[in-house]
Amino acid sequence: MAQPPQLTDEQRRQALAKAAEARRVRAETKELLKTGSMTMAEVFEEAESDELIAGLKVESLLGAMPGTGKIKAKRLMESVGIAQNRRIRGLGDNQKEKLLIEFS
Repeated sequence: MAQPPQLTDEQRRQALAKAAEARRVRAETKELLKTGSMTMAEVFEEAESDELIAGLKVESLLGAMPGTGKIKAKRLMESVGIAQNRRIRGLGDNQKEKLLIEFS
């Protein structure tokens, strides 16, 4: 079985800092969606230039929308044809359009 790469202490610290930053940015984005300060269209637009937001799971994004929980998010993903593990960067134009129509 392959071993993970050996990292120096400095490389490990940098990787941990990068992961913490990604979690912070994604949590902020979901909070802005919950409060209505940001729309789904703005998230899609931001994801085009921000890799951290582009890495947000679609299920998590939909669950953060007001009035949408985990069950409704899963059903919506199934109806639109989005895989459970899909991230924003992996959505097609038609899938984005259907989600925007659903939440407009």
